[in-house]
Amino acid sequence: MTIDWAHFTPQTALAGGVLIGLAAAAFILFNGRIAGISGILGGLLNPQRGDVGWRMAFLAGLLMAPVLYGMVATLPEVTVDAGTGTLVAAGLLVGVGTRYGAGCTSGHGVCGISRGSPRSLVATAAFMFAGFVTVYIVRHVLN
Repeated sequence: MTIDWAHFTPQTALAGGVLIGLAAAAFILFNGRIAGISGILGGLLNPQRGDVGWRMAFLAGLLMAPVLYGMVATLPEVTVDAGTGTLVAAGLLVGVGTRYGAGCTSGHGVCGISRGSPRSLVATAAFMFAGFVTVYIVRHVLN
């Protein structure tokens, strides 16, 4: 995936980060739950009574947000420089990693660090380190 640096605007990135932070804060304030996507999705695999509605609404909001945005503005072009097999393998590895890491980047990186969780700080550092190593290997070792 590549970024169109000629049209990158830090203002929209900042606004998006602020919106994510406010949404995560509102979610924990009003629901007492962490806005970790893997946990929200995982809760649908073994649903508890009265627990499905808010999870489905949350996930529907994630899926509908770009659709609604696309109705009022031009969506950025997304270019993925990987094949289907690579994407499937990467998705499976991320899924396994979220189970072993007891959460994903949204749960640990956004919500956990903001709460001062040492476990989330270590998990986020591990996510970032693994990402740096992966990019280095893919771009500089394998090519």
